[in-house]
Amino acid sequence: MPHLGLTAIVVRDYDEAIAFYVDSLGFELREDTRLDERKRWVVVAPPGSTESAILLAKAASDEQAARVGDQTGGRVGFFLNTDDFARDHARMVQAGVTFIREPRHEPYGTVAVFVDLYGNRWDLIQPRH
Repeated sequence: MPHLGLTAIVVRDYDEAIAFYVDSLGFELREDTRLDERKRWVVVAPPGSTESAILLAKAASDEQAARVGDQTGGRVGFFLNTDDFARDHARMVQAGVTFIREPRHEPYGTVAVFVDLYGNRWDLIQPRH
């Protein structure tokens, strides 16, 4: 059965992106392989994630660099699910993650919008079951 494996996020710098995703969001660094002098294969994922992960892809052209931080035209493009919203929201705030919308309760769950180090918008969401 097919599944979504990797989603690429275009970044300015591998090491600053790794630091944000690992230190601020609590992701695991799954792979960091040098492919040539400029390119690396860098994969991060939330702890315990077995099928989906993020490929941190360094912008390799002016066109790609222009997309860093605005890959979805200013809308939320990434969704980080949690089983304990309060715990993860508090940990992320403590780690310096910027939330641009306060937590709210919706029919589908508890959610708050945060931005990554480049400005891409994410939902932290605890779905209702």
